[in-house]
Amino acid sequence: MDSILATIALNVPLTWLDLAAVLFFIALWFGYGWYADYSVTPRPHLGTELARYTLDWFARMIERENRMVDVNILRILSRSSQFFASTTMLLLGALVALMGYAETAAKLVAELPFAQQVVTQRLWEIKIVLLLVIFVYAFFKFTWSIRQFGFASLLVGAGAKGPADPAQHGPHIERLSIITGFANRNFNQGLRAYYFGVAALSWFLHPALMIVVTLAVVYVLHQREFRSRTLDVLRQGAP
Repeated sequence: MDSILATIALNVPLTWLDLAAVLFFIALWFGYGWYADYSVTPRPHLGTELARYTLDWFARMIERENRMVDVNILRILSRSSQFFASTTMLLLGALVALMGYAETAAKLVAELPFAQQVVTQRLWEIKIVLLLVIFVYAFFKFTWSIRQFGFASLLVGAGAKGPADPAQHGPHIERLSIITGFANRNFNQGLRAYYFGVAALSWFLHPALMIVVTLAVVYVLHQREFRSRTLDVLRQGAP
């Protein structure tokens, strides 16, 4: 066992502070993601309010004869995911290219004030790989969101000919709302990966800074999703 640990330590040259920063980063990302998206909490947040408005939107959609407005809204939402998916591909290409200049980049960053001074090429490559993993995750989330918005568009087309009574088409309205909610959630998770990408980027300077920035990212995300003025405005129509 000791020989295995020694081999891992040689191949993965992380200090205890580096390892603590990475584990802290992973724990907060997945922990906050579970809390914001899947936990049953009575605290109001943007996700639940948007789900309520989405349900109201599709109830009104059933009543309309002309549904071009609804199709255009879904198109706009899908374009946001398309934009970030394309941007993510550019970032992934840049990170792959950076792998070839890891040693040069490490020397340049080491000259910055407060930057970690002793950084091996292997450690620098590990930091780049972490960013690659983050943005690959974001890419899959954005592309799945695009597909789901496409599914929602098909369901809009499959809706009853308007004007129709929403009470008679409850299952179809709920189905539309759920699929659109899935698309919104995947888009939000992809966007959240960008926020945590900023925290991972700070690791290039110092692992202690990564811990601080990770805490700051979680604070900003929590404030925006659970305590923002936008949420207060959306909740003004809540029962």
